[in-house]
Amino acid sequence: MPDSIMPIPGATYRLQFNQNFTFRDATHIVPYLHELGISDLYASPYLRARPGSLHGYDVFDHGALNPEIGSESEHAAMSRALAQHGMGQVVDIVPNHMGIAAGENRWWTDVLENGPSSPYAPFFDIDWEPLQPELAGKVLLPILGDPFGRVLERGELRLAYEDGHFRVEYFEHRLPASPGSGVLVLRAALDGLGLPEDHPDHMELASIVVALERLPPRSSTDAASIAERRREKAVTERRVRALHQSSDSFRDALRRAVDLFNGTPGDPASFDRLDALLDNQAYRLAFWRVAAEEINYRRFFDINDLAGLRMERGEVFDATHELVLRWLAEGKVTGLRIDHPDGLFDPRGYLRRLDHEATERSPDGPRPIWVEKILTGDEPLPDEWPVAGTVGYEFLNRVNGLFVATRNQDALDSIYRGFVGHMPRYRELVIDRKRLILRTAMVSELNVLAYLLDRLANQSRHSRDFTLGSLTHALRETIAAFPVYRTYIDAVAGRVSESDRGHVREAVRVAKRLNRTAPAAVFDFIGSTLLLEWPEQLDDHSRSEHARFVMKFQQLTGPAMAKGAEDTAFYTYNRLTSLNEVGGEPDRFGVSPEEFHQWIAERAASWPRAMNTSSTHDTKRSEDVRARINVLSEIPDAWATRVRRWSEMNAAHKSEDDGNTI
Repeated sequence: MPDSIMPIPGATYRLQFNQNFTFRDATHIVPYLHELGISDLYASPYLRARPGSLHGYDVFDHGALNPEIGSESEHAAMSRALAQHGMGQVVDIVPNHMGIAAGENRWWTDVLENGPSSPYAPFFDIDWEPLQPELAGKVLLPILGDPFGRVLERGELRLAYEDGHFRVEYFEHRLPASPGSGVLVLRAALDGLGLPEDHPDHMELASIVVALERLPPRSSTDAASIAERRREKAVTERRVRALHQSSDSFRDALRRAVDLFNGTPGDPASFDRLDALLDNQAYRLAFWRVAAEEINYRRFFDINDLAGLRMERGEVFDATHELVLRWLAEGKVTGLRIDHPDGLFDPRGYLRRLDHEATERSPDGPRPIWVEKILTGDEPLPDEWPVAGTVGYEFLNRVNGLFVATRNQDALDSIYRGFVGHMPRYRELVIDRKRLILRTAMVSELNVLAYLLDRLANQSRHSRDFTLGSLTHALRETIAAFPVYRTYIDAVAGRVSESDRGHVREAVRVAKRLNRTAPAAVFDFIGSTLLLEWPEQLDDHSRSEHARFVMKFQQLTGPAMAKGAEDTAFYTYNRLTSLNEVGGEPDRFGVSPEEFHQWIAERAASWPRAMNTSSTHDTKRSEDVRARINVLSEIPDAWATRVRRWSEMNAAHKSEDDGNTI
């Protein structure tokens, strides 16, 4: 695409919006930024997020501005100020997930109230038929500070009535109660109403109970049933609200019924009614430690309060991008930064649609899109993606490598080996830490994938004898050995690039080498499934299941790499910590000028519009800190002397546990 058609920023300046820095604050500094030579403001996410959010990546509502940051008029004023100074605005958007904490997300709240029959149920990546049969048709909510029984019998879970409907309260959490569970409470209120059966209030309440009992069940997912359930639920809520306002008898009976359900601490049996009501919900409350093994919705990494979206669905894309596309059409936004595209089911398909919609809406033609894609080593950005490039982590790491004295690698290795007692092999360390993550923080995601793979294995005589245990082990080892964050195999269209084929084969080869006692055929089965080498006799349903496994597998390898390498191995491999940076390779000791010039020339030819970034809001250390640490590579002798001296000074302050110094 010619540069004359797509405007590209010369220099961006990122602003972190939150309640402490608003649209008004940004408007005031626009002239200053212009004088600095900044061509484009680079904005953090500023759609409505969790109250008090300092980062904005926990979006609650894609259709509204964050009121803590400013109003529509203040946003428009900032946009006008930028336009008056000839500046553009690049906005960071979050398509992968939404914040779901504290009952503020109306889509998620509707899902919790209505389960699979919610019109928003298809928006979220929820497994409604998980391994645990007790979770069928429910969402696991691991929000409790203790096991469920203790929390319940301490009276920390409370039923409350508000404006025609019921909710469950647990400290700051406000959870909707299903219409069906409301029947339990209203029936108890009816029994305690104390009015003759022919009294108008008694007849109205009895009629409301019958109406709620006749609602279509939350398992009904056809359009007609969903519409009827929503319509009749709204009607009954209005009737309950009206009766509550007009009848003193009903208000008193309802209050007594709610108190009855809430039980009395010290009397376990008094909580049986509330226990039954909670069992009637479209969610199952659980101890937070249960999340690692049983959670049945896709999260952003292992964060329970961030639920994955199914952006591959057209209605989800439309609902989450309407406002941003309107800003592009109005010229208020001139570019987009896409957060965590690797989490999406189909990144290529998403980016193609976004590029098409942005081009169609923008009055000035195509607008640049940058992706927060972390490239490993010499991994290229997929050339079929319709983007301007990455946000620049690969540039950051290579520039940083220029300031590392490569000639002193052996000396730094010797210092590190002498201090810690051995020289860790970084690649093996990453594999080991990814295994750890897949056994702990992400074991539920691994189990879901293994269960799906087990169903595939049972469809062929050649793989039906593979046990669930062997498949789970082989999956864990293959993901741990994966050399990149993820591949982009299109299992629906049947496309596998040569680079992706190489990554899969490399992962399987390394996993087999590290697990010589495990059956090699299980690893080969995983490899052939990922590379779309499926049995020819598969029917359409089986092919769909195989495709789903491949696409879901790809959504897990990225988080496993991020948590295993960036968040774990980076903090246990400390030869020169300035190299322990997002997208970096700590075992790659610097970059020569010749290597850098060759790389930057290739980048200029392939992705001339990519961002050249030296620091971001996600980097472990800022440029100046990395530069200071890099100096140590130039003075290894002085560094070794200081390390020994500091170690001797602190020796007396260390303690031991079972003979280990801590």
